[in-house]
Amino acid sequence: MHLTVTNSPFNEEQTEKINQILPTLTTEQKIWFSGYLTANQQAGIKENVDAPSQEVAEYLLNTNSPSKTREITILFGSETGNAQSLAESLETRLKEKEFTVKLSSLENFKPKDLKKVEDLFIISATHGEGDPPENAVSFHEFLHSRKAPKLTDLRFSVLSLGDASYEFFCQTGKDFDKRLEELGGERIAERIDCDLDFDEPAEEWMGNVLLKLTNSSNNDSTVSIPEIDAPDSEASPVYSRTNPYMAEILENLNLNGRGSNKETRHIELSLEDFNIPFEPGDCLGVYPKNDTALVDMVIEKLGWSPDETVSVNTQGKTLSIREAFTTHFEITRLTKPLLTKAADIFRNQALTTMVENEALLKTYLEGRDLLDLISDFPPQDLVPDSLVKILRKITAREYSISSSYKANPEEVHLTVGAVRYQTHGRNRSGVCSVQFAERLEPGDTVPVYLHHNPNFNFPFDGETPVIMVGPGTGVAPFRSYLEEKEELEVGGKTWLFFGEQHFTTDFLYQTEWQKWLKEGILSRMDLAFSRDTGEKIYVQQRILENSKDFYQWLKDGASLFVCGDEKKMAKDVHEAIIAVLEKEGNMSRDESEIYLNQMKKDKRYQRDVY
Repeated sequence: MHLTVTNSPFNEEQTEKINQILPTLTTEQKIWFSGYLTANQQAGIKENVDAPSQEVAEYLLNTNSPSKTREITILFGSETGNAQSLAESLETRLKEKEFTVKLSSLENFKPKDLKKVEDLFIISATHGEGDPPENAVSFHEFLHSRKAPKLTDLRFSVLSLGDASYEFFCQTGKDFDKRLEELGGERIAERIDCDLDFDEPAEEWMGNVLLKLTNSSNNDSTVSIPEIDAPDSEASPVYSRTNPYMAEILENLNLNGRGSNKETRHIELSLEDFNIPFEPGDCLGVYPKNDTALVDMVIEKLGWSPDETVSVNTQGKTLSIREAFTTHFEITRLTKPLLTKAADIFRNQALTTMVENEALLKTYLEGRDLLDLISDFPPQDLVPDSLVKILRKITAREYSISSSYKANPEEVHLTVGAVRYQTHGRNRSGVCSVQFAERLEPGDTVPVYLHHNPNFNFPFDGETPVIMVGPGTGVAPFRSYLEEKEELEVGGKTWLFFGEQHFTTDFLYQTEWQKWLKEGILSRMDLAFSRDTGEKIYVQQRILENSKDFYQWLKDGASLFVCGDEKKMAKDVHEAIIAVLEKEGNMSRDESEIYLNQMKKDKRYQRDVY
């Protein structure tokens, strides 16, 4: 509603100021402001009191003091741990407000208990081409089956995580949201679909959920402002996705030999004063910068001044166009939402026509970037502020950590393959990988954060055999694991399958594997160098060649870990394991799949694929 002097108690100057600020506020800021005004009125605070601190603002946003009788269930479907982390955060905030909360992964929740649930909140990622993550498959199937119960007493809300560059963006969350409504549930807060940069929309969703729950519990309850101690200026900062740590590069080496077709960088970063431990299997997120050469070409093509400033967030932060395109916005990937919005502001009929054709749009997205878009469909009278409003933030690139925290507590190592290719008449490169390869040297710093991966955890009991399949840079977490085993002096059999193109130039970390083999930390290693023989050999062939031993290790209780390319390698490896079970275990295809699914549930078959 647009305020005027006739429809509000404010004078002309006041309504002008309010109308200016309201459209710029996020949902969370509106909730905070509402809570602040309510608290002032109910607690009798004088109008000239200073605005509350951030801690008080958080309290006002989330606190209420009614008795909570309805039980809350939070379920998460997570592939890399993001959904689980958000679910745990919501659980913590609800429990702080004395709600009764149950938290579970979707695979551990008994579907028959669904009809007993009162308030349900689902946080789920989407895997691959619109599929549920592995730990959500069974629940997804049950919910969409005829066995699903009527849920007329249920209140619910869904938070979806996804990647807008995929055709079926956030499809799993959309499926859950639609189906719960079809079964009679009441949507207590609207679903929010999150792109890779999920922090702000996830916070908005949680704010909406908390507000709805506290309001529905007791609309008449009062809000009291607690006494909060002043923050400790000596306390160590807490580093996260939204507050990254500036890590100094200690080493940046090319692991490939002269003449290799590949460039794989071994990166060592300083974590002095980082103070957050990590485990083998965890990832490090790195916020990259776009190549300034590409940035300059985009700006030149648009005919803009690189020094003109634009607003880059809802808080009013401004940067020059060149700085914004370099550090803040994604310009190397196109998504369907971006092109749809671009068609509204470019005033280019050819673009509008293409966006309306689903097949043409899907084909165009492959391998193109912002420079392609503005070259192929020149915008008419486009101003900088209009364009940046439709661009998504540049997202962190997450890499499996290849070192042990216990062995090197003030360092973290990454194994990064430089991505270079040509398509649509231009040379292209990976934003982060080629930044490491070409533009970063020891002494430079990069913003990083730690991402725990609860779905890729190694055993350290000294008894469980471990099979590791990691061609190329997929070997990174296995280097971390063996380095930690060495540091802890933990026993247990280990078997590594590694593959690359050439033995002489591409045998990553060769001397380390040989040392660990000699010392018994690595029990066995099978290699597949695809370009050294007339017939290309890959790790899945090595698994099949050793099927008898491979099956015996599984019978002996081995845990199986696969890391690397999802579209080709991981699928081929999975098929090879199925073949081993069929041959050595005399199982049918269905029995083999059931066997592997049970291994997944027992956390004996874990994958980190991308």
